[in-house]
Amino acid sequence: MDQSKLQHMEGEDRGKIVLFALSTCMWCRKTKQLLDSLGVSYDWVDVDLVDKADQPGVTEEVKKWNPASTFPTVVINDDKCIVGYNPEQLQAELDVKV
Repeated sequence: MDQSKLQHMEGEDRGKIVLFALSTCMWCRKTKQLLDSLGVSYDWVDVDLVDKADQPGVTEEVKKWNPASTFPTVVINDDKCIVGYNPEQLQAELDVKV
């Protein structure tokens, strides 16, 4: 996936965190709010707002981690994937507390 499609939020470095979201998804917004409240650095993309020409590449990246392509999908260190809004699992993976 073209990394230029990602937006970045500054924060504490807890590894590479990428959030694939939809702009209209309540659970995606809650995941962003959680990551913000945890104060961690992360990248994100609202998949539905990506240019049509770039959609196949972004969609393929999501499917690589989450074949059902549901949102939110959080990929941590190109190793672990958390599907859906799961604050407990996300905090545990990032080893941070709210």
